[in-house]
Amino acid sequence: MDDAVVARLRALPPSCGPVRLIAVDGHAGSGKSTFAARLAAALDGAPVLRLDDLATHEELFAWTERLAAQVLEPLSRGRTAHYAPYDWTLRRFTAPRSLDPAPAVIIEGVGAGRRALRPSLARLLWMDRGAAESWERGRRRDGPAQSAFWDGWTPAEIRHFAADPSRPFADALVREGREGYVVRPGPRATARPNRALTHGDRIPPPY
Repeated sequence: MDDAVVARLRALPPSCGPVRLIAVDGHAGSGKSTFAARLAAALDGAPVLRLDDLATHEELFAWTERLAAQVLEPLSRGRTAHYAPYDWTLRRFTAPRSLDPAPAVIIEGVGAGRRALRPSLARLLWMDRGAAESWERGRRRDGPAQSAFWDGWTPAEIRHFAADPSRPFADALVREGREGYVVRPGPRATARPNRALTHGDRIPPPY
């Protein structure tokens, strides 16, 4: 992990109470989980909240209220959050897990940079891999047993990003290369004044 990138993230002001919330978004299969794990290690073992634990078969993207109540609200007050992770095999929520208000907390998953979350984020990172390539990687990873799930997931993801895109608001784009990750300024950091973004997002200084 690039030391300069990590240093910039450490220097960010808190965004949710005492916590710097860092979102890692991108298409399913784009490599978010692996990158988030490496970023967490570089940030002294920062906790990682995986949105797969909040979504369900019936609510692939309708988890914002659950996230706000179980995670964002307690973290904003400097308190330990408790959330019930969803078991995708048993199709039910299981025993609660705790999430401490560490200096940096990473939220990883499709939709981590959605409109409802952005006011609480210190930075939004987008895994810059195309949708078709990402989905193919995901299908290979999960195998034939999950093909039916992927058949339902892809149109749901298309609808989500059509209505609530994340990439235009990313502070940085993350690309995976042969020698590691390359992090470049994202659309928010490079937008010109006459192309100000919508939804009330402030254009920050370059990443």
